[in-house]
Amino acid sequence: AKPQPNADLAQSPAGDNGCPLGMAHISKGVAKPYCVDRWEAALEAESANGWQAHSPYWNPGSAKMRAVARPGQVPQGYISGKQAQAACTAAGKRLCSDVEWLRACNGPSGTTYPYGATPQPKVCNDSRAVHPAVEYFGTNASWIWSQLGHPCINQLPNSLAKTAAYAGCASAEGLFDLMGNLHEWTSDPAGTFRGGFYVDTKLNGPGCAYATTAHDMGHWDYSTGFRCCADAP
Repeated sequence: AKPQPNADLAQSPAGDNGCPLGMAHISKGVAKPYCVDRWEAALEAESANGWQAHSPYWNPGSAKMRAVARPGQVPQGYISGKQAQAACTAAGKRLCSDVEWLRACNGPSGTTYPYGATPQPKVCNDSRAVHPAVEYFGTNASWIWSQLGHPCINQLPNSLAKTAAYAGCASAEGLFDLMGNLHEWTSDPAGTFRGGFYVDTKLNGPGCAYATTAHDMGHWDYSTGFRCCADAP
């Protein structure tokens, strides 16, 4: 059966200092202040009845979507960089640049991890013991790596968490899940997603420095998510 979308979500909280809903204001140590989503984004689809919640376990295809950032929602995996950019644009925002994303994760003190200078295992959703594809398909045969878009992967227990479920995985400015949970696309046109995901936050760099550059902006799988930035008012 097709997974059900997020349902009955509350409105996003107000933004800081005039930022759009659900966004923090970043100003310390930057040349130009900007806004960034506090939480990894979910999607809403445009319909004849207004904007309707989209299943976070299914790629949105060519449908028009907008990004929504709220606590306690299942964030959208299975999304390409191009789709994430379009969803941010539809919400009046944009994908964060690499520089903006890194500053948001490092915080005003420039720490390696969003929560501080030293790693703290399990504070973020960052170290699932068994790869979810191996668990779901019941094998580590090579064919499973071509099935990473399967919607059931992120529905396994102890896999993708709701936004802010890991309360300690927060930056000094109140941004959640920048490390772990889902990879997050940036606006790098060559294709970059950052922060690691719920299986690994180490192989491609520690904490905020984690970056995957092996895929173009059209790639998506269960692990790819996003959050948006915006110009500060």
